[in-house]
Amino acid sequence: MMTLSSRVAATAVVSLFLMGSAFAQTPAPAPAAAPAAAPAAKMAPAPKVHTAASLECSKEADAKGLHGKERKKFRSDCKKTAADKK
Repeated sequence: MMTLSSRVAATAVVSLFLMGSAFAQTPAPAPAAAPAAAPAAKMAPAPKVHTAASLECSKEADAKGLHGKERKKFRSDCKKTAADKK
């Protein structure tokens, strides 16, 4: 024979298990038929076009063996001087 407090505790535990399924996430609905342009939108973006000055500065940085912040600063200064020459 169960006491009143054990019945209340059992009811609380069972209700917690049942409430867990009520708060579970449901799967997102399937999207409608995609228009013809949708596959093109998921393609990778076009590659960046690098200027001749940028490429030349990169080659110089490679020749000097620069990496990280030093390389970034060198390329920035190099591109500024190339823009000033024009």
